[in-house]
Amino acid sequence: MKRFFPLLALLIILTLAACAPAAPAVETLPALEPIVLIDGLGREVTLAAPAQAIISLAPSNTELLFGVGAGDQVIAREDFSNYPEAALDLPSIGNTQEYNLEMIVSLQPDLVLAADVNAPEQIKAIEDLGIAVFQINNPVDLDGLYENMRIVAQLTGHEEETEAWIETAKARVAAVEETITRAETTPAVFYELDATDPTKPWTSGSGTFIDTLITMAGGHNIASGMDAPWAQYSQEELILQDPQIILLGDAMWGITPEMVAERPGWEGISAVVNGKVLPFNDDLVSRPGPRLVDGLEALARAIHPELFTE
Repeated sequence: MKRFFPLLALLIILTLAACAPAAPAVETLPALEPIVLIDGLGREVTLAAPAQAIISLAPSNTELLFGVGAGDQVIAREDFSNYPEAALDLPSIGNTQEYNLEMIVSLQPDLVLAADVNAPEQIKAIEDLGIAVFQINNPVDLDGLYENMRIVAQLTGHEEETEAWIETAKARVAAVEETITRAETTPAVFYELDATDPTKPWTSGSGTFIDTLITMAGGHNIASGMDAPWAQYSQEELILQDPQIILLGDAMWGITPEMVAERPGWEGISAVVNGKVLPFNDDLVSRPGPRLVDGLEALARAIHPELFTE
């Protein structure tokens, strides 16, 4: 009998164990593949996972990050990032003249997003701190913009929503292009960037987004034949070319159509005579980010208002 009870207890334990529900199998999640991309400087940059703490070194990059849906992952910006409004709430680490490297280190970013405006030595100085830096090249057309959006989306883990944005953007661009086919004229346009010296105002030539978008919007950039993408345009040549429209990209610095009309020698230019000197938001066309599509639409309305009456 003394042996019976231990055997009985063992049988009961084994029976209960057999009837107990099996423990759920632990699902093994696949390991995240590292993100490996070639940046604008031709360097291979590797991230173990989508970046979650990003510092932007250019306004265009800030707008790209927010545009792909990664705004919550941006932890700091440079001085001139003012769009979207949420970017203004972020701390600034300085500008291309001088970055606060101590502050950059203290923020512990897992990615710093650089741009063409950043000198190679600035990028190296940040890399030497053990921080990953990826440089985004300025695109020369809208396809290049879309590619930059896709790159930033990969770096931040927002591919799906970015593809949706691109499809919408392409539809908006196509709508402008279709509308412009109905234009009966191609007005001559002068885009003013800086008229600190009104006898030689700075403007934008070929190989720039301003020139590309003016053409897409149904205008002719009178400075497209300049040897440099950004240069001063002589007043004599400006008067000779007689633009029908002058767009003031420097309106944000206080330049008004009235001030242009008062410049000696400008009073006979067609744009001045016909009241076609127009303030324009330069950020829409000078920053190679998602608002370039807004810039195209705004240029089309400024150059061909007769086609956008609704």
